[in-house]
Amino acid sequence: MDSFKYCCKNKGLEIYAFVIMSNHIHLIVKSKPGKLSGTIRDLKSYTSRKIIETIFAIGESRKTWLLMVFKYAANGHNRNEFYQVWTHENHAIELYSKSFIEQKINYIHQNPVKAGLVAKAEDYLYSSAGFYAGLPGAFEIEVLSLGWKTII
Repeated sequence: MDSFKYCCKNKGLEIYAFVIMSNHIHLIVKSKPGKLSGTIRDLKSYTSRKIIETIFAIGESRKTWLLMVFKYAANGHNRNEFYQVWTHENHAIELYSKSFIEQKINYIHQNPVKAGLVAKAEDYLYSSAGFYAGLPGAFEIEVLSLGWKTII
């Protein structure tokens, strides 16, 4: 969440919808300077370093396993010397219509519901669903005016 805040404040990132799950993230974003790939690269680089630092600092119980997985992922990639937390790919798609945007926002917000983590999307803390339901969140996002709102 801090990385998102930083990129919004310092890198021109605009976040319209997001969900952070245990093994993946979905975003609807735009970069003001028009350099989204560079912004995402910086976000992934920074969070990778922080994740590795945290694993060492807090005595993570799965430390050996996590570092082994990240080290294995880095093998064969000249971009990573030791560990690779994120995949190098981004599955970016162009959002070309209002209905398609609504579909993607709904898909993003329903991820924690489908995973059985919450009963209502707006109850998941690491998602923008609460913003769309009119609830406060961890940081400001750009809520798209789509003509619908989640009812609590």
